[in-house]
Amino acid sequence: MLFNSFQFAIFFPVLIGLYYFTPHRYRWVLLLSSSYFFYSFAKIEYIFILMGSTLVNYTLGRLMSTAQKNKRKPYMWAGVFLNIGTLFLFKYFNFFNKSTASVLGALNIHQDIPMFDLLLPVGISFYTFQGLGYILDVYNDKVPAERKLHIFALFTAFFPPLLSGPINRARDLMPQFKQPRAFDYQNVTQGLRLILWGLVKKMVIADHLAVYVNHVYNHVGDYQGIALIIATLFYTVQIYCDFSGYTDMARGSAQVLGYDLMENFRHPYFSRSLHEFWQRWHISLSTWFRDYVYVPLGGNRVTIWRWRYNIFITFLISGLWHGANWTFVVWGALHGFILILENATRHFQRRLADRLFTGKASRLNQGIQVAITISMISFAWIFFRANSVSDAFTIIRKMFLIGIDGFGLKQAGITVVGIPQFISLLFMVVLLFGVEMWERRGWVQELVGNLPLTVRWAIYTVAFWSVLISGVFGVKQEFIYFQF
Repeated sequence: MLFNSFQFAIFFPVLIGLYYFTPHRYRWVLLLSSSYFFYSFAKIEYIFILMGSTLVNYTLGRLMSTAQKNKRKPYMWAGVFLNIGTLFLFKYFNFFNKSTASVLGALNIHQDIPMFDLLLPVGISFYTFQGLGYILDVYNDKVPAERKLHIFALFTAFFPPLLSGPINRARDLMPQFKQPRAFDYQNVTQGLRLILWGLVKKMVIADHLAVYVNHVYNHVGDYQGIALIIATLFYTVQIYCDFSGYTDMARGSAQVLGYDLMENFRHPYFSRSLHEFWQRWHISLSTWFRDYVYVPLGGNRVTIWRWRYNIFITFLISGLWHGANWTFVVWGALHGFILILENATRHFQRRLADRLFTGKASRLNQGIQVAITISMISFAWIFFRANSVSDAFTIIRKMFLIGIDGFGLKQAGITVVGIPQFISLLFMVVLLFGVEMWERRGWVQELVGNLPLTVRWAIYTVAFWSVLISGVFGVKQEFIYFQF
């Protein structure tokens, strides 16, 4: 079930009514059954994989809790193997086999490589990482093993973050299911505002930008110059609105029910370095890789060359996590390389900035840093969005070719979506960053909540009708991160 669907518009209000009229001791039944019902809309068979993951991680956690410290390791490695193995089977088996076949073919070695015709279960990358984090936390005594199966099942299957995160930690989410949740007007209104803003970002901004981006990126041979530059910049905004829009709706849905999910975005495109960007973008995943991959590798407590190796490997794995395609591997490697370069030149950059920008000019320096960072991020997004590595290099090669009308401005505006819609896309991008800048002054929930009643409801009305009128309902608009 999609947050941006009519089914959810019926499902969620009914769930709210039932939830607050159900005694606390029975709410887990309602929440768990509702979460499985929510997930069944993807494909009902996937529920058995989700249940299997739940039972395996719960059992291994309980076995570790009853074993002596020095005898826990086999259970921990079993958890790592089964979680990663499940993910590998459904997501990466064919990718690695096709890559192997390509290498053997290049060496003129002909060998039949088995392939599995398996559909990727929606959300598997998220709930397997959440379960794997739990196993590692229990092993390292960071959380006690959960004794109640239904609480652990809720932790795994809770519907708001189930399909695309955020990836929650057991120590943060599981205790909340054990505490009574009374109806709280402020929680409900703040949650509904988050849902509405998420719908605006997804349906009004991201889905409309997708029309332009998809057309250009799916026909890279037909475009050059500014059309490719604009499509790349639009995708930079699209993926942010699409993914953060989902997060807003997930966090808002949970908040209406009285639960707090991990913050996942913190104005990432105002970052002044790539390091800062990864402290603001997909925070639940970046901190997961930090805690369970980067730190165990040694983090920055090793020699400088080993430190750089740790950074690169972490981002290489992060890229592969996003999808079984070499485009994602290149994207991760590119981020790792830029971060290493950024660290290696940090002192030089600081000395140069101190010499060139003093006093009030420091604001100019901040603006330049933001512009450079977003340019690097947008460049890397080319590999993330391109249909293949060859398409990505074609886009890079053709981006700065001068067309018949200068840089292809006429082509960019008219043949792709038309001038009126193109202008409306630019307006929506400006609106987004205007709201983001406004929110940097304080939490937008509080800012809107403190406005006069008439102004508040005017904003709600405009946002609601913009979703109904401008939403792209003609085709199924799934969230980008569903494929991961």
